[in-house]
Amino acid sequence: MVASVPDILRGEGLPRYEAITPEAVSAHIPTLIQQLEAELGQLEQRLEQQLAGDAPLAWADLMDPLQRLGERLRWSWGVVSHLNGVCNSPELREAHAAQQGAVVAFGNRAGQSQVIYRALERLQAQAASGASPLDGAQRRILEAERRDMQLRGVGLRGAEQEAFNAASQELAELSTRFGNQVLDATNGWTLRLSEAAEVEGLPASLLEQLAQAACAAGGEAAAGEAGASGAEGPWLLGLDMPRYAPFMKYSRRRDLRERVYKAHVSRASGQGEAGSGDPGAAARNNWPLIERILSLRGEQARRLGYANWAEVSLAAKMADSEAAVEALLEELRAAAHPVAQQELQALRDCARRHGAPEADDLQPWDVTFWAEVLRQESFELDSEALRPYFPLPRVLDGLFALCNRLFGIRIEAADGEAPVWHPDVRFFRILEASGEADGDASGQPIAAFYLDPYSRPGSKRGGAWMDECLVRSRRPDGTPVLPVAYLICNQSPPVGDTPSLMTFEEVETLFHEFGHGLQHMLTTVERPQAAGINGVEWDAVELPSQFMENWCYDRATLLGMARHWQTGEPLPEQEFSKLHAARTFMGGAATLRQVHFALVDLKLHSQWHPGCGHTPEQLRRSIAANTTVLAPIDEDAFLCSFGHIFAGGYAAGYYSYKWAEVLSADAFGAFEEVGLDNEEQIRDTGRRFRDTVLSLGGSLDPKQVFEAFRGRQPSSEALIRHSGLVAV
Repeated sequence: MVASVPDILRGEGLPRYEAITPEAVSAHIPTLIQQLEAELGQLEQRLEQQLAGDAPLAWADLMDPLQRLGERLRWSWGVVSHLNGVCNSPELREAHAAQQGAVVAFGNRAGQSQVIYRALERLQAQAASGASPLDGAQRRILEAERRDMQLRGVGLRGAEQEAFNAASQELAELSTRFGNQVLDATNGWTLRLSEAAEVEGLPASLLEQLAQAACAAGGEAAAGEAGASGAEGPWLLGLDMPRYAPFMKYSRRRDLRERVYKAHVSRASGQGEAGSGDPGAAARNNWPLIERILSLRGEQARRLGYANWAEVSLAAKMADSEAAVEALLEELRAAAHPVAQQELQALRDCARRHGAPEADDLQPWDVTFWAEVLRQESFELDSEALRPYFPLPRVLDGLFALCNRLFGIRIEAADGEAPVWHPDVRFFRILEASGEADGDASGQPIAAFYLDPYSRPGSKRGGAWMDECLVRSRRPDGTPVLPVAYLICNQSPPVGDTPSLMTFEEVETLFHEFGHGLQHMLTTVERPQAAGINGVEWDAVELPSQFMENWCYDRATLLGMARHWQTGEPLPEQEFSKLHAARTFMGGAATLRQVHFALVDLKLHSQWHPGCGHTPEQLRRSIAANTTVLAPIDEDAFLCSFGHIFAGGYAAGYYSYKWAEVLSADAFGAFEEVGLDNEEQIRDTGRRFRDTVLSLGGSLDPKQVFEAFRGRQPSSEALIRHSGLVAV
């Protein structure tokens, strides 16, 4: 009798999440690493023999087995990492941390294989001579693999390589610790409100959410608050975005806004707060981790022959140099800074008209509040009043209708057809739309995705993201593997019988992440190293996501999906006009904020080192002098929660959002030029976008992909116009 393969080692198909337990991680990941080590050794032996002879090396001799090895690790460790982000627990966190070192070590082992590197060089030389012709995608994959091996230290020897590998291990551990401490700090701080005066100005939807949080808080407190209601309280405030953001926007209690803001910007900085109910806050201090991460990255860069980590990052990016990145950021800063100053003055004037004592001394905790007041006055647009028109089911219908309109695909609910990790998770399939595809392709399955939409403080990390579950490829027998995506959001959950009523910002976030998903799912590239987002330069990967955000302001799209959840009435035309008019409201501040983050990231990774004479925070504050209009307060420790660069993949790459926004705004400009109400032209342009940007993945240089869609090089004009930084 053949022993069954543990679910965590299956390596193909949709995971059975309930079987991926902390115990399974501890028991079976070591087995997987041992198997992969043995198979890697066997591959190296075969390659050694082939390299010793004169016979040509084939793609199937090297790249296919190498990809299969990597895919087995990606599948098993990927689902563990996924669950660590959406179902975090002390037990899973411990199991993940215990195995992470072995996973990193295997990655280094494969990435530093001299035999594999020599085989890559042989294959590349054969292609250059014409002895072994390769297509464009294969050439891109081959070059990327060589570059990545160089960046993993394949050229290092002896003590240098040992030091490099030890630093890689430590960096992985530090990044995980950094993210965990941000999650714990976010979840650890709460503020119990029990007086009506403490919730003055808060909308009913937020009050219901805070009352529900008080009921769910656990222990004796929850037992005593079983009757908590939105109208009567008590209410439990937290630092997760669905509670924090609307509180800062609507609370009339300036003293509470200050307290909550300071708690948010000081997360994981070791400052703590008396009375916060979070006894561990003082011990969660990411400052030492930040300096250690930056120091190690600098050392790694120098070992690889680069001056700093920014150079390492840019070696695999679309941007040619740090100077090119700085030029774009300076163009945006120069356009945004005077506009942001005017916006701040407008907020002061608004506060003064209302007799607010803080009018002449606005602080960061005042900005969001007075911006909402001014927005309502300027456009008669109440963000909270829009929520009933954006129930999640209707928004999904509108999003799916847009994808049918632009890309000729049909999206169908398939709940119950796939295992899920939480009852709130949904599963969908994507098919070619009837009448849109050639021949028998109509109705043909293309891909699938999971949607995990709601915030779950305590077990799910904040933010929103797309990740790969399955990558498009072909099995050895020739049968296709269709791509499957994870789409994760953290929007306001349903309250009682009321569905999730989304803010417009949450609608934009959903469209953004779905754009990432579309690039993953609509790829036609069947070599997984270049399928979907794989092989796409990091500063181009945000193109589809930011492109999709633009459609939230398209009249046909918005009015087609925005319907009142109770009455079914469509969003009034005048409300759409107000939304459209308010699109660039506070656009200068929004652009300047992103420029600030991007420059801080870039300079930390190019200028800071332990002996430079200042701390990372001092460097950040010096940059703030030209990239903010309100200086950071003393308690502001934003770097301690800057997970993108210290716990994610954006180190010396945060600029990618603005770099790709140039591309996405210009791409949307192609639709504006043909007329957003010209259905035939919109359809044709949408299919061209699908056939280039969404289809080609990493098989072609992103500059060439953009030119194939747009017919020219990108221009920043559309971005500056969309951001409201020039007169239109």
